[in-house]
Amino acid sequence: MHVPTQSTTPEMVQIKRALISVSDKSGIVEFAAALQKEFGVELVSTGGTAKALREAGLKVADISEVTGFPEMMDGRVKTLHPKVHGGFLALRDNPEHLAAMEKHGIQPIDLVCVNLYPFEATVAKPGCTFVEAIENIDIGGPAMIRSAAKNHRSICVVTDAVQYEKVLKHMRANNGATPYRFRLDLAMWAYTRTAQYDAAIYPYLAAAYFKEDAEKVAEQKGLLPALTPRLKKISDLRYGENPHQAAAFYENAECRGQNGGSVSTAKQLHGKALSYINILDADAAIELAREFSQPGAAVIKHTNPCGCAIGRTLAEAFDLAYAGDPVAAFGGIVALNREVDEETANHIVSGKRFLEVVIAPGYTPGALVTLKDRWKDCRILATGPLGGGAAKGGGELQYRSVTGGVLVQQRDVAGFDRGAFTVASVTQPSEEQWRDLEFIWLTTKHVKSNAIALAKGGQLLAAGAGQMSRVTSSKLAIELARQNGHGDAIKGAAAGSDAFFPFADGPEILISAGVTAIIQPGGSKKDQDTIDLCNKHNVVLVMTGRRHFAH
Repeated sequence: MHVPTQSTTPEMVQIKRALISVSDKSGIVEFAAALQKEFGVELVSTGGTAKALREAGLKVADISEVTGFPEMMDGRVKTLHPKVHGGFLALRDNPEHLAAMEKHGIQPIDLVCVNLYPFEATVAKPGCTFVEAIENIDIGGPAMIRSAAKNHRSICVVTDAVQYEKVLKHMRANNGATPYRFRLDLAMWAYTRTAQYDAAIYPYLAAAYFKEDAEKVAEQKGLLPALTPRLKKISDLRYGENPHQAAAFYENAECRGQNGGSVSTAKQLHGKALSYINILDADAAIELAREFSQPGAAVIKHTNPCGCAIGRTLAEAFDLAYAGDPVAAFGGIVALNREVDEETANHIVSGKRFLEVVIAPGYTPGALVTLKDRWKDCRILATGPLGGGAAKGGGELQYRSVTGGVLVQQRDVAGFDRGAFTVASVTQPSEEQWRDLEFIWLTTKHVKSNAIALAKGGQLLAAGAGQMSRVTSSKLAIELARQNGHGDAIKGAAAGSDAFFPFADGPEILISAGVTAIIQPGGSKKDQDTIDLCNKHNVVLVMTGRRHFAH
C-alpha cells in the first residue's frame, strides 16, 4: 500500500480534544473515561451522549458551547456548523487555514467518535412507519465522519465500539498520540460505514415509493436500479480456488438474521482456518441439510451432494448419508440439521474417515470433545438455530461475478408443495413414494445441472451432476448407485430431475434400471412421450411446474 510520506503528513498526532456523539452507547463511557483520565483529553459532546458522560463523572462541554447555537429542530441541527467542521477540516500546517481558525475562533479536533442513528435496525422492526424511518436517517453523523476521515492526516475517526480499545492501545504506546497508518485505516473503515449506511436507505425508500403499486413491487423484488451490498469482511483467506488467487470472506450485513444460522454467521470451534473452497462446500452442505424437518445429514464434495439422508435419529441420518458414496465422502464436508449428540459424534468419527468440515447448529459438550479428539485439523462449525426447514422469505439476493459485471437473483427457496404438483401418470403415488419424491425433489434442487438424482427410503443413492446432457446424467446416476452397492435399491427408487426431460430417453434409462417414480418440472414439447412411457411401465410421474437449475 502506498502511504504519503511528504513532510506535511505528520506520522504521530497527539489527541488533545475529542468530539463524541453516538447513538449506540455501548462502551462509550469507558472509552471517554480513559481518554480524559489517562491522557487529559478535552471532551465535547451532544445531547444524550453528553448526559451519559456527565453522569459518569466526566467533564464534558456541550456542542452548543462550541457553536454558539443551541441544538434545534428536535436535534436535526446541532453539529452542522463551521466551528465543528472547521475543527475537522483545517490543515494544521497551512498558514491560511490557521489564520482562518484564529480569526473565527475555531479550535482543532483531534478525535471524532461517531456512530449513526440506527436506521437499519429501525426499518427491520415489525410495524416501523415511514416517519420513524425518515427520522432515523442521520445527517450530521455522516457529515462529521466524512469530514474527519478526509483529514485523517490529523484526526482519528472512530465509528465502531470495536475500535475503542485499538485507539487506546496506540495512545498508550505513543504517549497519547496515534500513528498515521492507523489513522488511515480508521478513515477507510469510516467511508465503508457511510457507504453501507446510504446503501441501506436507498432500497427502503424505493420500496416505500412503490408500495402502492403491487405490480411494480412484484417486478422489483429487491432488484433495484442500483445495488450496493453491505459487505463486511469476516476474514482474509489464504487464497481463493487456487494459490495464485487472493480471496477474502465477507458477510452480507443486509441478510443477518433473515435465514437462520448459516456458514456466514457460524462460529468455528476447532480446526484449521477455513479455505475458500471449504466455505463454498460448507454453505452447500448446510443449505441442503436445512431443507428437511426430520433429522437430516448431507455430505458434500465440490458443492454437490455425494450423500444425503433423513432418519429417525441424527446418527441414523448420518450413517445413511455417508453410505451413499463412501469413496467420494473421503475429504468431504458433513452438515447436520440438529445439535450433534454424542451418539452421532461417535458415528461420525468411526472407521478410517477423513472430513474437512463438520457444520451443524451446535454440539453437546461430549460430542465436541469426541470430534476434536478424532481430527486435529477438521474445521468444526456451529451455526446456531437453522430456523426450521428451508428459508421461506426469498428476500436475500445472490450475487455472481462475470467479467465486468455482476449477475443478481433471488435465492431459490421454493420447497415441496404436493398440492401444487400434477400427477401426470395413471399410476398414483403411494404415501411411501410421496415421501421419496419429496426427499429427492428437495435434494435434486442442490445438485448442479444437468441433475438427475435417485433415492429410496430417505437416502440419496447417487446423483448425476453437472453433465452436458440429461441422458448422461441419468446414466451416471445409475452407474454410481450400482458402483456404491445400491443396485438392488434402485428397484423401486424415486428419481428427480431438476429440469424437464426433452425426450423420453432419460426416463427410459431410469425405468430400465428399476426406478418406479419420477418427479420433474415438465414443460417439454415431448412431455407426452414421457407420460406414455411411464404409463406403459406403471411408473409414477409427477410434474412440479417448477425447475431448479443450479449452475
